[in-house]
Amino acid sequence: MQQKPNLSFWQIWNMCFGFLGIQFGFALQNGNVSRIFQTLGASIDEIPILWIAAPLTGLLVQPLIGHFSDKTWTRLGRRRPFFLYGAIVTTLALFFMPNSPGLWIAAGMLWILDAAINVTMEPFRAFVGDNLNAKQRPMGFSMQSFFIGVGAVIASALPWILTNWFEVANTAPEGQIPDSVKYSFYVGGAVLLLAVLWTVIRSKEYSPAELAEYEKAELAEPNHQAPAMQPAGSGKTYFHRGWAFVLVGIICLTVVYNWDMDKQLYILGGGLAAFGLLQWLTSWYKTKENYTMLVQIIDDLYSMPITMRRLAVVQFFSWFALFSLWIYTTAAVTATHYGSSDTTSAAYNEGADWVGILFAIYNGFAAIAALLIPIMVRKSSIQLTHSFNLVCGAFGLFGFMWIEDPMMLWIPMIGVGMAWASILSLPYALLADSLPANKMGVYMGIFNIFIVLPQLLAASILGSLVNHLFEKQAIYALVIGGVSWIIAALYVLRVKTRRLASK
Repeated sequence: MQQKPNLSFWQIWNMCFGFLGIQFGFALQNGNVSRIFQTLGASIDEIPILWIAAPLTGLLVQPLIGHFSDKTWTRLGRRRPFFLYGAIVTTLALFFMPNSPGLWIAAGMLWILDAAINVTMEPFRAFVGDNLNAKQRPMGFSMQSFFIGVGAVIASALPWILTNWFEVANTAPEGQIPDSVKYSFYVGGAVLLLAVLWTVIRSKEYSPAELAEYEKAELAEPNHQAPAMQPAGSGKTYFHRGWAFVLVGIICLTVVYNWDMDKQLYILGGGLAAFGLLQWLTSWYKTKENYTMLVQIIDDLYSMPITMRRLAVVQFFSWFALFSLWIYTTAAVTATHYGSSDTTSAAYNEGADWVGILFAIYNGFAAIAALLIPIMVRKSSIQLTHSFNLVCGAFGLFGFMWIEDPMMLWIPMIGVGMAWASILSLPYALLADSLPANKMGVYMGIFNIFIVLPQLLAASILGSLVNHLFEKQAIYALVIGGVSWIIAALYVLRVKTRRLASK
């Protein structure tokens, strides 16, 4: 049986190039959406609930797109149709987002924008798993991290560049988005579409039959074994699990209502109850022997490999920290280092522009780290490399408390960039090596659930913690993120792969 062949550097380059554009969209979203919300009238404790669209959309969209792309084969291929159509919608959303006339329209546009980006992004992860053999997967995912870093450097710095190099206004009357932000979104939309088109045109895909043959050859190697899958639940099992989730959700909703707690906490109870209802529905379909898409996805969720289960914990704490960073860096830096929370003031907007530069800096270091990560992996292991990078990121977030001069905040961004590059590559390299080829897409989508859950939790509790426990000092949200990265760094050392020995 023939092994999956090595691809050339430029073949890997072309298949990952679309991530340059995807990250333009994500970087503009992450660096500017909180600014847009505050400009349109959102208070500091309302920002997390407005961000809820992004993770919730990913939770719904990615498993569905993964499931559909696993079963797709057209003249354009298996994953590439989703790249293309998602990119078109994302570009249109980027054009409209900074022109939102009101706060809730902006929140709705974030929902559409994130849904479209997820349609484009999810198959890219499976695309690397499909096209590369186990030896080249760390390089492939690191190449994606490189393009993510490069794209984010430029996109994050765009408002500052337009203001300082082209004299585009970075302030506007109350309730209006500055021109520097608007033009940045226009440029980002165009770059995203062109970059994804490059990958669609310049890449090819293996057919499902070819992938099945390559997987047989890979499993025939003496240092590999089949993925250790967990048994799926029966209809009765899902019915009982559904009761447990619904009951806990109702208790949570009751406590929040009776104690008049922050409205963000309704997300927790509602999410738990909703998952319980989905399991009841799955149970009903199973008793009717009607194996719908919902049944297949829920079965895949509960039968995911042991390696994936452990990686899920790592991803949970890793992305909780990232969501803390993205939501609260602007508020933390403008209030702590520039002394202003007034969105119309020059000090606030100067600080917000500097945050864009800081985001560009950490993404620049991420691009450099992405080139070094494959070397680090060869010298040690994927697990040790990822743990080290997460610890560096944790101390980077702690640095926002320790450093008073805002001009020196680029130093913590070195560690943040290392963690970001590692999070975007090494968990996926570990995961792809533990998945069956015919379910690469759906499991990559399910894996996103453990990126989304911490973001939902962050959106639920961070506002309350900052508002009540830390007296609205957003800087402490970054400290919480640092602690979360330390936990992830320790847990990744428990992750094992199905590769029994390295050659």
